[in-house]
Amino acid sequence: MSEKSSNPYDMDSPSFDSDRYLQKLLKECSLKQIMDTEAAIVRQTQTLHSDMQTLVYENYNKFISATDTIRKMKTDFKSMETEMNLLVANMASITDCSEKITDTLQETRTQLTRLSGKHQLLKKLQFLSSLPAKLKTLIEEGNYQQAVQEYSHAQKVLQQYGNQPSFQGIQEDCVKILEDLKRLLKQEFQKTGKTAQSLTEIGELLLQLDEKPSALAKEMLEYATKRLHEQLVMLQDQTDRDMIEFIDLGIEGFLNDLTLVISSYNDMFLAKHIEQEVDDFEIIARMDLNDFVNRNIDEYLALVQDRAEVEIGHGDSQIILRGLDRLHRRLTAMKSLCRSLDMTKSGIDIIVNAAYQLCKSHMKSLKDHFSDNLSSIRLTLVSAKSDTSSSSSNSLHSGLKEIITNLFVSTMEKVKGLLQDLLIFLQSDWSFNLKADPKGAACVESIRENLLVGFLRHICSTMNAFGNLNSSSPPTLLLILSKVCLEMDKSGVHVLISLVDELYDIDSENSTTLVHETELCSEMRDSAQHLLDSYVRLQGLNLSQMLRKSVETRDWLNCLEPRSVRAVMKRVVEELSAIDIVLGELYDTNELRTAASSDSSRKTHFSLTASKQSQYHRSTWSTYTPSQMDSSFVSNIHRLFSEKIEIFSSVEFSKVSIITGIIKICLKTLLECVRLRTFSKYGLQQIQVDAHYLQMNLWRFVSDENLIHVLLDEILGSAVLRCLEPILMEPNAVEIICERN
Repeated sequence: MSEKSSNPYDMDSPSFDSDRYLQKLLKECSLKQIMDTEAAIVRQTQTLHSDMQTLVYENYNKFISATDTIRKMKTDFKSMETEMNLLVANMASITDCSEKITDTLQETRTQLTRLSGKHQLLKKLQFLSSLPAKLKTLIEEGNYQQAVQEYSHAQKVLQQYGNQPSFQGIQEDCVKILEDLKRLLKQEFQKTGKTAQSLTEIGELLLQLDEKPSALAKEMLEYATKRLHEQLVMLQDQTDRDMIEFIDLGIEGFLNDLTLVISSYNDMFLAKHIEQEVDDFEIIARMDLNDFVNRNIDEYLALVQDRAEVEIGHGDSQIILRGLDRLHRRLTAMKSLCRSLDMTKSGIDIIVNAAYQLCKSHMKSLKDHFSDNLSSIRLTLVSAKSDTSSSSSNSLHSGLKEIITNLFVSTMEKVKGLLQDLLIFLQSDWSFNLKADPKGAACVESIRENLLVGFLRHICSTMNAFGNLNSSSPPTLLLILSKVCLEMDKSGVHVLISLVDELYDIDSENSTTLVHETELCSEMRDSAQHLLDSYVRLQGLNLSQMLRKSVETRDWLNCLEPRSVRAVMKRVVEELSAIDIVLGELYDTNELRTAASSDSSRKTHFSLTASKQSQYHRSTWSTYTPSQMDSSFVSNIHRLFSEKIEIFSSVEFSKVSIITGIIKICLKTLLECVRLRTFSKYGLQQIQVDAHYLQMNLWRFVSDENLIHVLLDEILGSAVLRCLEPILMEPNAVEIICERN
C-alpha cells in the first residue's frame, strides 16, 4: 500500500508527477498508444465529472429535506409545550377537588362499610335457610356438581354456626340430603359405559363429600372388576364371529372399559397429592391398580388364547393374525399411555402361542399326510399281490420307482408348503416382530426343531417300526421305504434344512443347540440300512420257510431214486429271480461280478474231475466211503469254512449285496435243516441233485461264486454225515436230471 501511494506514475497516488509520467509515456509508448492513453484519460475525466455532479445534486436534496424537517419539529415542540402547561394546571385542580370530597365523605364511608358487612351476613343467612331446598332441586335436576359446590360454599358457615339451635336443623337436613347424593353418585359410579371424564367427575364429587380416598379407590376397582367380568362373559358367547370381529369386540368393550378405569383412577388418586391420606397411599394405590390391570389382562388374554387355539388349524391364518395384530397394537398403545403401570402380559405371548399351535397343527397334518401315503402304498402292494397275473406283477415292478418318487416328492412339497405358510408370522406389515423378541426368536427356532426336525425324525421312527421283527409289512414296502430314506439322506434333508434356514434366517451351522443337517442325514441312512437289512431278513425267512417245510415234511429214509429236481428248489430260484428283477428296477445294475467259469457253473457239482481242476475247495464225497475218511474230521473242515461266512451281517445298498444276503440266509437254513434229518442213499442223492440245481442257477446272483460253493459243499457234507448209506449219484446222471428240469 505504501509503495502504491508513493508511486509518481500512479494517477491515483497523492505523489503523482504529471511531467515524469508524460516523459515516461513519450519514451516508452508509440504514437498510437499515446493517443489511446489520452482518449482513455479524457473518458475517465468526463466520467468523474459526471459522478461529482450527481453526488452534489443528491446531497443538496437531502440537505433541503433535513432543513424542512428541523423547521417542522420546531413548530410542533412549541405546541406540545403549551399543552403540557395546560395539563399541569388541570391536575392541580383535580387534586384539590379530590381532597375536599375525601374530607366531606369520611364519616359516611365508615357507616357504609358497616352496613355492607351486615348486608353480606344477611345474604349468607338467607342462603343457608334456602340451602336444603336448593340442594334437593339441583339433585332432582341431576346437577350433582352444582349441588356439591353450593354445599361447599356453605360448609364453613355451618361449621361456625352449626351449634346454634336455629342452624342445627338446616345442618341436619343438608347432611341427610348429601348422604342421599353420595348414594346416587355411587350408583352412577357403578354403571357401565361411563367415560373417563365422567368417572373422574363423579369420583371428584365423592372426594369433595369427604369420602375416604383409600376406600373409594378399592370400591372403584371392585366395581370395575364386576363390569369387566361381564364383558368377558359376553365375549365367551361370541362363537359365531371370526377372529377379527372377536378381537374388535374385545377392544371396543373390555379394553376400552379397562382404559377408562385406568385413566380415571390415575386422575383421581395418583396424579395429585391427597393430604388426608397416609404417606404411602400413592404406593399402595399404584400396586392395587397394577394388580387389577394384570389380573384382568391375564383373564382376557387367556380367553383370546383359547379362541386362537380353537381357530388355529381350522380357520384362515391370515385372519387370525390380523386379529392378533390389532390386539397387539392396542396393548402396546396401552403400555405407552400408562407407562407407570407394570403390565406383565402382552399380545406377543398369544402370537407366540399361536405359532406353536400352528406348528402342532402342521405337524399333525404332515404325519397324517405321510401316513395316508404309506397306507396308499401298502394298498397298492396288497392289490398287486392279490392279483396273480404276470402283467400286474410286471407293472408293479416297473412302477416301484414311480411310487418312491411320488412318496418323496409329495412329502417334500407338503413340508415346503407348510414352512411357507408359517412365514405369515414374519411378515413385515405386522406391528409385532417375532425375531426381535426373545420368546419369538425361540419360537422361530422351534419351528425348525419341532416341525421340520421333529417330522424328519418321525419319518425315521415310523419307517424303523416297519422294519421291526414283529412287523407284518410286505417286503417290497421295506425296499421302497429304504430307498425313500436314501433319497432323504442324499438330497431331501439338505434341501429342507437349507430352505428353513433361508426362510427364517437361522444360522444353524454355528449354533450349538440346533440339530445339524449331518445328524439328520445319519439318522436317515441308519433307517435306510435298518429297512434294507429287514428286507433281506424277511425275504430270506420267507424262502427259508419253504426250504424248511420241504425238508421237514419229507420222508428221507424211504425216498425213491431221484428223477427230477424238487419243486421247492425251482420255486426258490423263481422267487430269487423275481427279487432280482425288483432290485434291478431300484439299484444300479452296473455292478462288478466275478464271472463264473463254464466248468463250475455248468458241470456236475462235486465231480472228482472238477475237484482236481478247481482252485476252490470242492467236495469229493463221491469218491469216499465212511471207512475211508474220518467224518468228524471232514465236518470240522467244513465248519471252519462256514464260520467265515457272516449270515446276518448288514448288506450294502446294491442289488448283488442284497440278493447275496438273502441267498446266505436260505442256504444256511437248508444246512441247519439237513443237519437235523437222517437220509437214505436216495435221500442223499436227492440232496445232491437239488444242490447241483442250485449251483447252476444261483451263481449269477452273487459276486463271489465261491460263497455258493462253500455253503452247498457244507449242505451236501452234512447230508453225507447224516446218511445211512452214503453213496452219491454219478455226476453225468446228476447233470442230465438238472438240465432236464
